[in-house]
Amino acid sequence: MSDNPPVAKPNRSPPESPEGTSQPRAAKGTSRKAGKKAGMKAGAAGPPPRQAPTTIADIPAADPARPRDDITATAHMETLRAGTATGSAAPPQPVLARGPAGEAVPERPHKTAAGPAAGSGAEAGPSAGAAQMAIDIEAFSKNIARAVEEGGKALAAYMKPREDGRIKDTTAESVTDLVKTFGHVAEYWLSDPQRTVEMQTRLGKSYLDLWASAVHRLAGEDAPPVATPTASDKRFADPEWTSNQFFDFLKQAYLLSTDWATRLVDEAEGLEPRVKHKAEFYMRQFANAVAPSNFVLTNPELLRETLASNAENLVRGMKMLTEDIEAGHGNLRIRQSDSSMFEVGRNLAVTPGKVVFRNEIFELIQYAPTTEKVLKIPVVMVPPWINKYYVLDLTAEKSFIRWAVAQGLTVFVVSWVNPDAKLADKTFCDYMRDGIIKAVDVTRAITGEPQPHVIGYCVGGTLLAVALAYLAAKGEEPVKSATFFTAQTDFTHAGDLQVFVDEEQLAALEKDMNEKGYLEGSKMAAVFNLMRSNDLIWPYVINNYLKGKAPFPFDLLYWNSDSTRLPAANHAYYLRACYIENRLTRGDMEVGGVRIDLSRIKVPIYELATREDHIAPAKSVLLGSTFFGGDLTFVLAGSGHIAGVVNPPGKQKYQHWTGERPKAGESVEEWVARASEHPGSWWPHWVSWLRAQDGAEVEARAPGGEAYPPIEDAPGSYVKVKD
Repeated sequence: MSDNPPVAKPNRSPPESPEGTSQPRAAKGTSRKAGKKAGMKAGAAGPPPRQAPTTIADIPAADPARPRDDITATAHMETLRAGTATGSAAPPQPVLARGPAGEAVPERPHKTAAGPAAGSGAEAGPSAGAAQMAIDIEAFSKNIARAVEEGGKALAAYMKPREDGRIKDTTAESVTDLVKTFGHVAEYWLSDPQRTVEMQTRLGKSYLDLWASAVHRLAGEDAPPVATPTASDKRFADPEWTSNQFFDFLKQAYLLSTDWATRLVDEAEGLEPRVKHKAEFYMRQFANAVAPSNFVLTNPELLRETLASNAENLVRGMKMLTEDIEAGHGNLRIRQSDSSMFEVGRNLAVTPGKVVFRNEIFELIQYAPTTEKVLKIPVVMVPPWINKYYVLDLTAEKSFIRWAVAQGLTVFVVSWVNPDAKLADKTFCDYMRDGIIKAVDVTRAITGEPQPHVIGYCVGGTLLAVALAYLAAKGEEPVKSATFFTAQTDFTHAGDLQVFVDEEQLAALEKDMNEKGYLEGSKMAAVFNLMRSNDLIWPYVINNYLKGKAPFPFDLLYWNSDSTRLPAANHAYYLRACYIENRLTRGDMEVGGVRIDLSRIKVPIYELATREDHIAPAKSVLLGSTFFGGDLTFVLAGSGHIAGVVNPPGKQKYQHWTGERPKAGESVEEWVARASEHPGSWWPHWVSWLRAQDGAEVEARAPGGEAYPPIEDAPGSYVKVKD
């Protein structure tokens, strides 16, 4: 039997009842009243069971009174990615026509080669026995008009701040860079006639293969697909992408086209590595944007949703679009979570502690112990200033900080300020001296321990490495050990962020930052979202603006949208010194009058990389780890930049690998081949490593001290300042 059912052929016999008996149409002249009575009588036996529609022919009518089922945040994420609907069984199928007397006439069933007429009582299928209801054409038309009206409001919200001069539109610069980049790719293929013909022939042949497959399938023959999505691509999870030949053809045509376009970039020779990287990134964004799953008329699930609700989903979606543009003050700020369900200090960042120090750059939080004894040596955590620290203190079951306290550690955490124009001139060196070094000094004073352990996450780890090398150059070694979470020190393989950092783009960015004194947090958040647009943009465009559904609560995505500003001087130096010039591992970086040499760092180091990291790629972290001078333990965690780090042991979700120190020039794959894989979180491995450095214990310490009395309860004030 064929994997794909043959084409349905029309059945001219009268439609059958759910019981399988024929029901003739009402005779001409039958009154609507009589029809109504007959319907009431027939209904006495009870309506047929509701079935969830899975094809366009099974579109359910709208049922506004039926409440939507709630789902968990985890299920919500899978729902968005899979593009599937949740909730109770769908309401009855709509009627697409009416008889002479105005009675409902269901769509004629079709016979297939595989069995009886579709919709007959003999067929076991999702639409079998579904009651018939009419699509309200008047309501549908009104809602389309309302959606257009709401769309106009969204456009007005977008245009007004640009017309007022509050937002400078940089679309032209972005398009110019894109055209220049693709121009280099086109030049390679069009400069040689033979290559040009080869390029066109390849695409033409793939389309001919698809057309031949479609013709065979129309004839009822077995026709395997010409192109199939990868197992991880959830955009085409709806069954109708395969069962419906129209949508299956669209899907395959899209996959063939994007594969061809991607190969144009991949196989273009002679391009500079940075230009090729940008071309790959731009092509990926374009391919993601034009996917048929992103449009109502080419997505079977959205089409069913729109017809079933009489386009009410589009009205709700356009309202949400307007609200999100207004929330972004003229820029689209896609809501990824129900923000009303979270509040920092109420159900996020709630691990008990005290703010024990504050200056204009950061607050230092010391957490209250939960064990009678604690490790003698405290731990100072330095998160990135690009985000807020509570990624390490989300809900109780996900909080790394809470877990570390429960392991008997005295934990201090740096909570960076959300800077405004007054801090525009704060430099990279200021953040090092008045940030990290000051936090270590305060920790030493409060605990009496001369050498605390330190942890640096992401760019916080980069700055920590600079600080340790700076102190080592001055003959100081004020820490017992250093741990780096997904932190880069070499930027040769810095990932997709390099696409946004070149001389031209940095010059434009510096001009914008100098005018305001900072980089808006929303701009940095938009960059991070683009780097994973199929996870962080398009599922929410579909769910929010096309389905008209509000996103469900999810703590990690709430944190992701809680962005922070970046001071102009600090950020400009970081981008130029690290991403453009890669000074740190070349020995060319000078901070505070001291040349930075990572090989001078002799303390034990725990280096964590994550295998699917798109911000600090594993190969970048691995390469950077080879420049440290002390003993180094390298660990690779499953998943990405956030989920690979925030991976509580209780969930047993992502694995990790441990092994010997990476060798110079070794790839991640080569290191993994000689490493040992372990199920579950790396957290227990890390705390065991930490205890191995010094396992001495003392009585638990209350937050603060005589010189540094508590200022206020955790999480403090700085973390609550919005962008």
